[in-house]
Amino acid sequence: MPNKLSDRIRNLPMSQTLSMAERARELREQGEDIISLSLGEPDFNTPDYIKLAAIEAINQNYNFYTPVSGYLELREAICEKFKRDNGLHYTPDQIVVSTGAKQSIANAVLVLLNPGDEVILPVPYWVSYEAIVKLSRADIVKVETNIENGYKITPEQLEAALTPKTRLFFLNSPNNPSGSVYSEKELRALAEVLEKFPDVIILSDEIYEHLNYSDTPVFSIAAIDSMYDRTITVNGVAKAFAMTGWRIGYIGAPQWIAKACTKMQGQITSGANCIAQRATITALREPVSRIQYMIDRYKQRRKLIIELLNEIKGFKTKEPQGAFYVFPDISYYFGKTLNGHTINNATDFSMYLLETAKVATITGDAFGAPNNIRISYAASVDDIRRGIKRIAEAVS
Repeated sequence: MPNKLSDRIRNLPMSQTLSMAERARELREQGEDIISLSLGEPDFNTPDYIKLAAIEAINQNYNFYTPVSGYLELREAICEKFKRDNGLHYTPDQIVVSTGAKQSIANAVLVLLNPGDEVILPVPYWVSYEAIVKLSRADIVKVETNIENGYKITPEQLEAALTPKTRLFFLNSPNNPSGSVYSEKELRALAEVLEKFPDVIILSDEIYEHLNYSDTPVFSIAAIDSMYDRTITVNGVAKAFAMTGWRIGYIGAPQWIAKACTKMQGQITSGANCIAQRATITALREPVSRIQYMIDRYKQRRKLIIELLNEIKGFKTKEPQGAFYVFPDISYYFGKTLNGHTINNATDFSMYLLETAKVATITGDAFGAPNNIRISYAASVDDIRRGIKRIAEAVS
């Protein structure tokens, strides 16, 4: 039988973050001492009070199928969280709980887009945005940003990119991979442009909202009156609560979009894991101060990694305001030969660091930014020190 796959899967790129993680694992299995600064995964354990809630749910026999959109109690807790943290007033029928924020985004894209629709994607962007949009067969309009303007799209750039075909605008603050955070003033300026194009939906990915180290409070664009009825606010517990493997994400959205996402999810995965949902109720209802210790540690690591990278010739950095990544421009090394390895692009550079320095990073090509690499500081201080020292030695 011929191995005939669909055009859809043949044209879908592999996740380069997961590919790099897999390659790093292979080298470890071969006995190599690999330092991973690639994945966006907290090195903390899930807090005990959340784990205890999961254990209690098991003991209470939560083991049956869950409602497709999530337990009502969890959706109520999400509404409380949105009101408390973001000033957003949602009702439970506007909330959909999914198997991670990635599924939340995929649901939204697949229920909104048709072939020929246009999606505005500011660069750099999280790797899966582009791949998910490709599955919908919509057209992607990339808008370049740069290190000088903090990797943020300007109102002028947004207006130039908008057309009558534009259906969706991706917004990610704090941003993965750049760590940039849009201020309320900046978001209101973007909203003024979007008001001229009433058919455009905003997908606002706020998964890193609690990982904010700047004096700029994280602001939700849906809190702007004119944007509320056309914004899908995406969030989850993976990053700030160290719950990556629990796989719980959610959206707050206009009811008609939430209803469509529930319909889509009902045919693909149905409801999210029952135990993880019960644990998430506790995670969201407890004060954010209970996870402040992790945020403080990330802030300390950010300071350290920026100081270390700034000592390396050819690394052009900008201090990230949020998330847990630094995104240096390393184009200085393009065209150079390091230890017999010719560096033509960021992918070459990232692979060189893995094979020679034994440090896993992610090429900026994965994020639409071919001059950069992403380095995660969701790692121990020891790994950060050893990893950056190895990088410095490899390029010296």
